[in-house]
This record gives sequence, structure tokens and C-alpha cells, in this order.
Amino acid sequence: MTGHNKGGILARTECCVVGVDFGTLSARAVVVRIADGTELGSAAFDYPHAVMDTVLASSGAPLPPRWALQDATDYTAALRETVPRAVAAAKINPAEVIGIATDFTACTVLPVTADGTPLSAVPELVDRPHAYVKLWRHHAAQPQADRINTIAAERGERWLPRYGGLISSEWEFAKGLQVLEEDLEIYERMDHWVEAADWIVWQLTGCYVRNACTAGYKGILQNGEYPSRDFLGALNPAFAGFAEQKVAHEIGQLGFAAGTLTTEAASWTGLPEGIAVAVGNVDAHVTAPAAKAVGAGQMVAIMGTSTCHVMSADRLAEIPGMCGVVDGGIVPGLYGYEAGQSGVGDIFAWYVANQVPERYFTLAAQAGTSIHQYLTDLSDVKPVGSHGLLALDWHSGNRSVLVNHELSGLILGSTLATPAEDGYRALLEATAYGTRTIVEAFVESGVPVIEFIAAGGLIKNEALMQIYSDVLNMPVSVLTSEQGPALGSAIHAAVAAGAYPDIRTAAEAMGRVERAAYTPRPAATAVYNRLYAEYLILHDYFGRHGNDVMRRLKDVQHEVRAPQVVLPGVGHTTVAPDRGMPA
Repeated sequence: MTGHNKGGILARTECCVVGVDFGTLSARAVVVRIADGTELGSAAFDYPHAVMDTVLASSGAPLPPRWALQDATDYTAALRETVPRAVAAAKINPAEVIGIATDFTACTVLPVTADGTPLSAVPELVDRPHAYVKLWRHHAAQPQADRINTIAAERGERWLPRYGGLISSEWEFAKGLQVLEEDLEIYERMDHWVEAADWIVWQLTGCYVRNACTAGYKGILQNGEYPSRDFLGALNPAFAGFAEQKVAHEIGQLGFAAGTLTTEAASWTGLPEGIAVAVGNVDAHVTAPAAKAVGAGQMVAIMGTSTCHVMSADRLAEIPGMCGVVDGGIVPGLYGYEAGQSGVGDIFAWYVANQVPERYFTLAAQAGTSIHQYLTDLSDVKPVGSHGLLALDWHSGNRSVLVNHELSGLILGSTLATPAEDGYRALLEATAYGTRTIVEAFVESGVPVIEFIAAGGLIKNEALMQIYSDVLNMPVSVLTSEQGPALGSAIHAAVAAGAYPDIRTAAEAMGRVERAAYTPRPAATAVYNRLYAEYLILHDYFGRHGNDVMRRLKDVQHEVRAPQVVLPGVGHTTVAPDRGMPA
């Protein structure tokens, strides 16, 4: 286990730290003053390779459905670009920076050699898709996840209930099993199956340390143990040694230092060599301290392309469909819970890109607003429920509480009179209903949710936040920083550097939140209660009662799939920028 500077609160509180948030399409760095959490400067960088979900950039070869890859070189490029520009924007002397921390999407994982070289950087492997980073929303390992879940349930594996009874296709073991079964050479040549959250810290420090957060939530590490060789061998005899040979490594606790900044990384970033580099973390979990959500029952929803719901509690419970519960997974001394929705901003972006007539874009431009805000404004003046629509928010599958990425989206009630803004509104509402199912699953399992805090780019849409408050029938607090994960990472950097004794103390000094920024409107809540009851009927009919028409449709699609056609300029993903939809 790694240690950290235990020198107590530094006298030089004018010092700064840097937090770097690696999102789905871009990275952001922020320079933060330790004394009070003031954000002095920031910079962003769009990944040149974006998300490869249709073709592999190196060869132009088409990718199968449900794939989502990235190129690890984009991550180191982001460090070179964002950190020096953020420091320059902050107008500080780099010598004032005493620590740096990073966070990442998860489970975003890559195969590397013993020295950390991504297999996608090995010349003879550049055209092999399995050599690349598998982004969190790579869902092509669903068959492997299904087998993990079936065999674990049959064997009564003790760790399964800690994950709500189902392991996601997004996680380390399902994706690793896919590599084994689809490209044995890549599997055999990788020495480590590494979370990107840990790989980027490795690049900064020269030390490979697994962070306790991803190890517990995405790597099935419970009570110091991974799934047994016997279980893994039951999945595939060649997979028996996966945990001990490819995954297991030193575990670093959150808020501790993984090491110090190397000479090479100092040259990339312009920061002083030898400063503290915090143990890696997940973008959602690291946001909780930024929102001062370090107590029991404070749920934080980090709302961007997807939404991740994290919350600490003083009790251990088995909650159906949760992504996991890890002792100290968010802050030490409490159980950290995670749930989530695989598509939120992604869904809104898909709808705008594919379902909205051109005239709306023209009118939005004339109004001087974004198309997302224009659609929101058009729909928000109408009475709640007047559109007659109901949607399921499963366009990217369901992460919680059903844990099934074979599910798909649905809009019910459309007529020849349904305008584009009504469909958009129904999707906004559907994501709120999806969040309500998660909140209710926690409450019904004896883990109360006493505060709901929204973070991420979607909080810019005030109508959406009001919808969530009305649907949940709860006040909605908001994280007031536009760089929530990066601020959360900066808080961890301050602790790792010894500026504060623990995460709770640092969060109180450096976090930012507006309590109860939105409160439920009784009349709207009454209508949404009726609509939510109908949502649950659809939710259970397609998700729980054995009606697998959505899976059968995908089976037909895959069997008769047309040749890949890639239009100029759209070879990569078309999802919305991280945490930026709708603005």
C-alpha cells in the first residue's frame, strides 16, 4: 500500500495544486488554490482520435457493433497541452504547485507490456483492435458478461451480491475475457490489463499503482480478494490466471500519493519535478468531495454523456443492480456505492443529430442559442405531460438497475402531430425516471438518500434540473464548479501533498455546492408520479419479465448487418462533448 505526506496542514496555503480530468472526448486541467478551492486557471484538449466506434483510425477497418476504442497517446498529449496552459492561465509561478492528481472515465482499460507500453503502440500490433484502449462504453463484451453472471450465480460466488447480482460488460473481467476469446495473441502479449486511471499516473510517476476505487468497483476486488482461479477457469480454462497474472498489483488508497513527478513528466507539464502525484481515481467518485458530499446519504449524479451516481453510507447493503459497493470507495470510513445510467447526454445528442429537422437549427441560430437549449425552451413552456409521450432511456443499454446493455431505447405515444421538441422533452424526462429507479432501489434496500446533488455539464440546463427535482420529489443541489471532477482531483492532490490531513477536511475547505438550488413543484410532481408509474410498467415489461424483443432485434441486426459505410468527417463518434449537453 502506498503512503503519503503526513506532515499535516501546510503553512503555505497560498500554494496550488493541479487536477486533470480525463473525460470521454477531452481532458481538462484546472489550477486550484489550496486555501479555499478557488479555481485560478483551466485548459481543455480534445482527443485527436476521439472515440473509435465505427472504424479503427490506423487502418480504416470497420469495427463491429458496440465497440468503443481510444488511443492512449491522446492521454499523454492531453497532459502536455492542458497543464502548461492551465498554469499560464492561472498566472502563477509553476513552483507554487505542490501536487497533481488525475481522474478518468471507468471502466476504461488497456493492455500494456511490463514497462507500461500500450500494445497499440507496438508497431506490428497497430492494426489490431484489441490492442487499443477499451473505453467505458465498449459494450461488445456482453456475451462474456452474461457468462460471468450465469456461472457466478450458479456457483453462489460471494462477491456477486456486492455488485447488485450482475457484472457489467463495461468492466475489467468481461472485457479481458473478450480479448482472450477474440485475439489470443494480444491477450498473451499483455503483461498488465490496466485501468487508464492508473496508466496515466504510471506515466507521471514511473510507478504502477492500482487505485482502490477502480479495483473495487470495476475489478471485482472485495475484502482483498479477486475472483478465484477456479471460477475464472470455469469461464474459460485459459482465463484461470487472469486475476493474478494480468490484473493483481499494489493497491493505492484514495488521497494517498502514488509517487512523485518524474523528470520526463515534469518536462511535459512544466511542473516541478518531485511534487506529489495522487493515486488515480474515477471521474464520478472524485467529484463527491468537490460537491462536499463526503457524508452518508449524499448522492452525487455526475451528468454528462452518461450519468454516474455515487454515494457514501454508514451501512453495507446489497442493492439490486448497483454497480458496486466498496469499503472506502469514495472516502475512508464509509461504504462507497455506485450506480449509473449508460446514456444521458449521448441520448440527447443522438436525438438532435438524427431526429430534428433542419428548420429547428435555423431558428435556434436566429435566436442566438444552441439547438439543445432551443428545444428545451420550446418544450418547457408546455404543461407537464401535455406531449403524451413516454420514453425509455436505454439507447446505450441499462447500467442500473437492470444491468443489461442489450436493451435499447423507446419512445411511446408518437403521432403525426408530435413535434421534435416533444420527443426531446420525453427523453429528458426519461433520464430523470431512470435516476428515480436508482434512488428508489437504494431507499428500498435500507440505504437512505438524504440529498441529491447534480454535477457535470448538464446542470447548465435549468429546465432539466427542475425536471429532476419534480420527478424525484426532492430538492436538487448543484456543484457550482464547471470543472467538478478536476476540482475533485485537485482536492485529492492537496491531501496527497500533505496540505490537509484527510479528504473530508480538504473537501470542506475546497469544495463548492449550492444547496437545494431546485425544489419540486407539487403540481408537476403529481403528474410525473402518474407518468413514472407508466414508465415502470414499460421498464419491467422490457427489462424484467422475459420479453427480450430488444435483444432479438439486435440479434437480427447483427446477423444481416449491412456493409459499413462511413461518411466523410464522421469516422469517429458523434456523441456530445463531455458534460456539455445541453448547454
